[in-house]
Amino acid sequence: MKCILPYGGGEQRAVIPDEVPVTVLYPNEPAETSSEEEVLRRALASPLGSGSAASFLEGKENLLVIVNDQTRPTPTRKVLDVLDESLGCCSLTWIVATGAHRGPNESEYHDMFGSRFPDCRERIIAHDARNKTDEVYLGTTSRGTEVFFNRHAVQADGLLIIGSVEPHYFAGYTGGRKALLPGLASYRTIEQNHRLALMPEARTLALEGNPVHEDMVESLTFLDVPIFSIMTVLDRHHRICAASCGDIHMSLDHAVKHAHEIFVVDVPRKSDIVVSAAAYPMDIDLYQAQKAIENGKLALKEGGILILVSACRDGVGDDAFVQLLSSSTSPDEVLRHISREYQLGWHKAGKMAELMNTGAVWAVTDLDDELLEQVFIRPFSSLQIALDEALDTRGTGATVTVLTDGCMTVPNVKMH
Repeated sequence: MKCILPYGGGEQRAVIPDEVPVTVLYPNEPAETSSEEEVLRRALASPLGSGSAASFLEGKENLLVIVNDQTRPTPTRKVLDVLDESLGCCSLTWIVATGAHRGPNESEYHDMFGSRFPDCRERIIAHDARNKTDEVYLGTTSRGTEVFFNRHAVQADGLLIIGSVEPHYFAGYTGGRKALLPGLASYRTIEQNHRLALMPEARTLALEGNPVHEDMVESLTFLDVPIFSIMTVLDRHHRICAASCGDIHMSLDHAVKHAHEIFVVDVPRKSDIVVSAAAYPMDIDLYQAQKAIENGKLALKEGGILILVSACRDGVGDDAFVQLLSSSTSPDEVLRHISREYQLGWHKAGKMAELMNTGAVWAVTDLDDELLEQVFIRPFSSLQIALDEALDTRGTGATVTVLTDGCMTVPNVKMH
């Protein structure tokens, strides 16, 4: 069979011999096929746990609209197209919830805001987690996270959050509370919260009992500002297939149910070889593309080979996890180091090291081969070469699973 995967602005292709059992996974198709505008308007007409968007916006003199950054597929423009009339009566500022990521570039701003960008650019702020002059201390959670949020959020008379909900490998799901933590939190707050990702209960699809999620939720109790949340769920074609709005927690819970139906895909068995592609925009760097490794490993047999396919357009991203991996002599040493201390990003090195102790990670990227080898990843120049070698390595009877959108697809192995 032919295997064609997205890669940067093009594709990576490979031909897999017919005798090799192959399972191809991608997000499920939604049961409903309403137009995107209809889905949004229906959600806005039935807010959960709050009044209408119009009543929330009425009289706001210092509204802050929080939008996701360039590492998320959130359909910000489409939501704004539906909200434009309502927002026109408000005095508002926009803020990009970057967390600890870099701010958007000019092209990415245009992708987010569309044709309205030139008119609103002077009122757009990119959150900078390292800018201490913009942080306000609000309290400390029961798990010891010191909550510092961006002053613009603390000083606003209302927060309008536009987000999207997908599986997240240690927070359970994106969306909702993540707009504030990590979205608008200080670096130290993010670091303290993300240290909880090292706990086994911090895993994909899990909210109840997940220490990262529960710490994020608790952090919001210190913020005394009204919030109206609009959460979207996208299908495999990046079209809005579900939406919910109103209370930040109720809208997230409602969206999570739809996200589970779309992104959790049943698979009959684990495979010897898993190919996992990080599709746009998650292919921006290795830091984000690692999510495709995390989901892919759920379908990988012990001792198997996972092949990451991602252009990593901006390089490695936040390089703390790369520095830890490359300065260690083995994955075991990485885990020992993390057990003694923690820095933001090291949770990612820890997750990768756990997999590398039971299987191999190979990659087709635009990254430097030597850099990949330093972090225990074997580099390949093409998907075809990587697959051919993996099949030779695993031998006769090897099975293959392909995740065409590995950052968004969560394999659910149905063992019989």
